[in-house]
Amino acid sequence: MTPAHLEPVPPARLSEGSPSLEASDDFEVPSGHSRYCPVELLGTFTLLMAGHGRCVNSSMMLGDREYAMWQLARAQTLTDPELRAVALRLFAYFDEARGHANVFA
Repeated sequence: MTPAHLEPVPPARLSEGSPSLEASDDFEVPSGHSRYCPVELLGTFTLLMAGHGRCVNSSMMLGDREYAMWQLARAQTLTDPELRAVALRLFAYFDEARGHANVFA
């Protein structure tokens, strides 16, 4: 005889109309225009800035809008067209006028 704690448990059954037990089934896309900052683009930005001797903290970019805007402005003062283009693309994710993005990625 098998002890009760070792016997298989029958799978749970949901009645018709009951909510799903899967968390992902109840997920709803948030309304609004929230966007996440693309981490690949942010990584490119930090590497390009490092190439110019400028240390950029990615975590602070994501968590502190003022710091992020300061770093993006610094990038615009450099004569690197690729860096300036990347900074311009990132600016859209931190620009308050367009709605502050959910930048945590």
